[in-house]
Amino acid sequence: MIASLAGLLAQVEADRCVIDVNGVGYLVQASTRTLSALPQPPELARVLVETVVREDAILLYGFADGAEREWFRVLTSIQGVGAKVALGLLSTLSPGELIAAVASGDKASLTRAPGVGARLADRLLTELRDRAAKMPGGGSGTAAAAIIASADSAGSIEGDALLALAGLGFRRAEAWPVVSRLIADAGKAASLDVIIRDALKELAQ
Repeated sequence: MIASLAGLLAQVEADRCVIDVNGVGYLVQASTRTLSALPQPPELARVLVETVVREDAILLYGFADGAEREWFRVLTSIQGVGAKVALGLLSTLSPGELIAAVASGDKASLTRAPGVGARLADRLLTELRDRAAKMPGGGSGTAAAAIIASADSAGSIEGDALLALAGLGFRRAEAWPVVSRLIADAGKAASLDVIIRDALKELAQ
């Protein structure tokens, strides 16, 4: 199995690249996030690799960091999520954004990824909810667990604020961390109008 590749970046396309290692060009499929992190050809590049062996082919998937590769492995273990859909999700959302989307039940963010419809998004939210806190990309395991726990204990003020902000064009994944923190800071004095007002100030920056 190939775990990583280091060599001359020969070519970069929309969803793949070619890395020349001692005269052998390896075709590596990758997310747009990983491809954008690569240097300009022809320069030396290194990617982590997940090798997938099929009856008709050996496929290489490249990642800029371990967090993205771990998410790829988890995503492709879910029914209905193949490598193409997993890369689409990782192109649309960073590992940290995936954790936030799962924690806040943000189906809309997941369906932005190509190949992810409402039904698959529901399955992702269900199957990832217990696993997201342990996944890399959201800070420490304790911090990620706190995101999930906070989402579970969210009150009506948080839900109403998120709905209001969604109506103003803010995605749930970006609004939820701000709203959650503002409510925690305000404590029992939290009010819907104030939370929305303060959240708008931060999100508009």
